[in-house]
Amino acid sequence: MTKKRIAIIIAIIVLPIIAYSYFSSSSDEDVSLTTKVVKGTFLNEVFISGEAQSTSSKKIDGPSNARRFGLYQIKIQDLVPEGTVVKKGDYVGKLDVTELNGRIQDAQLNLEQGESRYIQQQLDTTLTLKQERNAIKDLLFKIEEDKLELTRSQYEPPATIRSLEINIEKTERDLKEKRTDYSIKKRQANAKMIEVGTEVSKYKKQIDDLLDLQKEFTIYSDDDGMVTYIREWGGNKRKVGSTISPWDPAVASLPDLSQMESRTFCNEVDIRKLRKGLTVKVGFDAFPNIELDGVVTDVANVGETKVGSDIKLFQVLIKLNGTNENIRPGMTTSNKILTKQEDDVLMIPLEAVFSKDSISFAYVKSGLSIIKKQLELGDSNNEVIIVNKGLEEDEIVYLNKPKDLDEKSITLLK
Repeated sequence: MTKKRIAIIIAIIVLPIIAYSYFSSSSDEDVSLTTKVVKGTFLNEVFISGEAQSTSSKKIDGPSNARRFGLYQIKIQDLVPEGTVVKKGDYVGKLDVTELNGRIQDAQLNLEQGESRYIQQQLDTTLTLKQERNAIKDLLFKIEEDKLELTRSQYEPPATIRSLEINIEKTERDLKEKRTDYSIKKRQANAKMIEVGTEVSKYKKQIDDLLDLQKEFTIYSDDDGMVTYIREWGGNKRKVGSTISPWDPAVASLPDLSQMESRTFCNEVDIRKLRKGLTVKVGFDAFPNIELDGVVTDVANVGETKVGSDIKLFQVLIKLNGTNENIRPGMTTSNKILTKQEDDVLMIPLEAVFSKDSISFAYVKSGLSIIKKQLELGDSNNEVIIVNKGLEEDEIVYLNKPKDLDEKSITLLK
């Protein structure tokens, strides 16, 4: 056998092996970098975290009439831990009574001063009226003496008798005026006694009201339930050290655990996708195995800025269609909101879409070669995008850019 023939035989044997190894290696590489066009259901979802809360809760209020006594900011001195289960009449918390005790001491001092004025007025009245009564008695004695003198002077000259009669008439007139003055002064004294007596009664009632108010500074539950803390306007929970006011006297609340919702905040990009009535899958970080159905019940039209951030967020409320005994207000929720669903559509991963001069295209495997096909795309989510035109189901597309195909022309849509 000649050397030439041997070389030809070796070439015939080796070349297929090399070719197979090359294409086998290339195929392995393609599998790891390609995927098929699939047909199925497209889901566009928004994922946001939130917080579970009750849609119906009963507030546990502190004293609402504190404003009447000039108490406008009352500090919470003690409060049971959030999540404490209480029954009607159970202790919930206590308010700081320091300022109220000051009001009580002031009222007691005013009462002592009022009682002192009452006693002083009583003594003055007694003394004044006693003097008036003595003056009336003196006039009565004088009239009696003048009448005796007139009796003894019946044989005196007429002028003397007439003088005595005039003195009697004058004294009787003074007596009448003195009695009238006594009556007036007695009424004046009674009016003053009523005035100072009313002042004393007012201070006594004020002290009684303050003592009743002091009892209200110890807070008890109005019903059975689980205590949750109230959120203030800034988002912080009202707790020990926080203050309440007559306009917002709530210390805590008792939520209705059978009516729950998830309160979330959505960014400006995703809020345009949300509307009332969208279905939601609600999960709970504390219980990964619990997932409840929900529905969007409210989407805020106006954004708000959270404390410490300049980003505008929009409140979204999601009502839970069911409940679970493990769910508690304040738990962190994960909300998967379905914004759009399309059935029987072609989809490819986002990584399989490329663009050039505003034309979207994909690298598609065609036999042993690769072609570039123009695509007409639809909606997308975080993973896949809908292909309206340009591809067929089960076609293989590349997830990365193959080499040496930059100059290859794009097959345009017809």
